[in-house]
Amino acid sequence: MTLIEKGLAWESHHLDLKKKENISDEYFGINPNGLVPTLIDNGVVHIESNDIIDYLDETYSEPSLRAKNNVEMMEWLHLAAAIHVPGCKPYVYAMKMAPKLKKTAKEQAKYDDLQKNQELKAFHSKHAGDKSFETSDLDKAKAILDTSFFKLEQTLEGRTWIMGHQYTLADISWIPLHFVLKGCGYSFEKFPNITRWAETFCEKDSYKEGVLKWCPDFAEV
Repeated sequence: MTLIEKGLAWESHHLDLKKKENISDEYFGINPNGLVPTLIDNGVVHIESNDIIDYLDETYSEPSLRAKNNVEMMEWLHLAAAIHVPGCKPYVYAMKMAPKLKKTAKEQAKYDDLQKNQELKAFHSKHAGDKSFETSDLDKAKAILDTSFFKLEQTLEGRTWIMGHQYTLADISWIPLHFVLKGCGYSFEKFPNITRWAETFCEKDSYKEGVLKWCPDFAEV
């Protein structure tokens, strides 16, 4: 979405996570967490979604996607990153993706050998082999998501976008979370401002091209 909003040209290399194409020496050699996305620009590797979009906006300044209150905007990017492993991933895996991304013993051994991030290693160990997420894991994830989206709901009161009337990196960081979580059954019915915000971003070309083109409906994944 950021690349499209800024009118930048790029070459895409798609990895099929269900085929475990990210679990390879080559990809871990680029991204030590084995996660997507990864950006390589001018020979420099950038990982983590929110760091990538911040870098793109700093490096390619026009049109700017930065809010006047940059401190508050960056707080939203940091929050989106902070809830990823403890909130979003457990919910998404428990509700939908764990069976689809189940690793064979060989794949699990390969992943354990490559993965040095202990937080991610601990997370994936919870659904390795015949294991499944416990109710307490899902409850903790729901609590984190509820708290975060309640904050977003309050912030969007009287605002078109998270930072006001300007579409910024804050929106780009939270739109994929909304899309994926909604596709996994998380209910936004109690958040009317978020629902209105979602209806607005669904009309943007960058959303249609950057999200829907690749995955028309996450519920069908």
